[in-house]
Amino acid sequence: MNRHATSPRASDFPTSAEAWLARLHSPLRSPQDEEAFERWRAADPDHAAAFAEVEYLHRNAAQLADDPLLRAVARAARRDLARRPPARVQRTWWLAAGLAAAVLAAVGLTHLMRQDAPVERSYATGTGLPQALTLADGTEVRLDAQSSLVTRFGAHQREVIVRNGRAQFRVAHDSARPFVVLVDGNVIRDIGTTFQVSRRAEGVTVGLLEGRVSVSRDTVGQAWTSELAPAQQLHIDTRGHAAAVAPLDLDQARSWTHGELSFDQRRLDDLLQAMNRYSTTQLRLGDPALASLRVSGSFHAGDQDALAKALAQGWKLRVERTAANELTLLPAAGAR
Repeated sequence: MNRHATSPRASDFPTSAEAWLARLHSPLRSPQDEEAFERWRAADPDHAAAFAEVEYLHRNAAQLADDPLLRAVARAARRDLARRPPARVQRTWWLAAGLAAAVLAAVGLTHLMRQDAPVERSYATGTGLPQALTLADGTEVRLDAQSSLVTRFGAHQREVIVRNGRAQFRVAHDSARPFVVLVDGNVIRDIGTTFQVSRRAEGVTVGLLEGRVSVSRDTVGQAWTSELAPAQQLHIDTRGHAAAVAPLDLDQARSWTHGELSFDQRRLDDLLQAMNRYSTTQLRLGDPALASLRVSGSFHAGDQDALAKALAQGWKLRVERTAANELTLLPAAGAR
């Protein structure tokens, strides 16, 4: 009898960060697994954040290898798995996932106990201007519009998870508690610094204004470290590949924290997407051909009328109010 290979179904793939970690570390990992993982991670910002957290715990597990609590839980997990009936080799990844989840739970518990139960706080902004925050340790944060982050501060370490958007950190010095930012599997370690982190659909960008930061990644198939000097930036795409370190325009980088947005030959569709974060009045393109128009200039965040007027005068566009909170840009009358 001939057996025909079938394509994996969605139900064949993990649905939790812990199970994905086990699958990706399995010797049975396949290209289909890797593609499915990227789809799962990109589907929801919480998926990426959860995976970054379990990876971080996984990397720290070696430091706790001799911890009595961790060893006891791992032994109990192995005994439980040994009592289960054997499965087909192709399906054994879920056994590893169960053990990995148990070990990660133990690591997480030990981590919490050793850090005297870190305090977790969430911060988020909606449409409007950036917000100034002061974290519990004295670190000053500028959180951009439509952005969110979570802090976990304990006795021995300060962790920040950037879930979405953009933030600038002016880190308060505390040599006893390192300051670490986690975003999509990338780890940013402060070395006495003011830096910015942006998480958008196209990936993660880290820009350094003052001091030094170390940016690293240690995931399946991706292991690298890069250290930035002032006026440098690093972009990491959604698959974890880091581009070459590039110059950072400090004036442009700082402008958004003061409610000003500066653009240099930016595509019009990208510019509108950025400006629309700051206002309930949305600017739309009435003609797709306008998307690639290049625009340079500085504009006040949230002042959509002024931007529309500048585009009409400087780039010969026509502006129509198509709804109470919508302005549509069109080619000027008679334009080809």
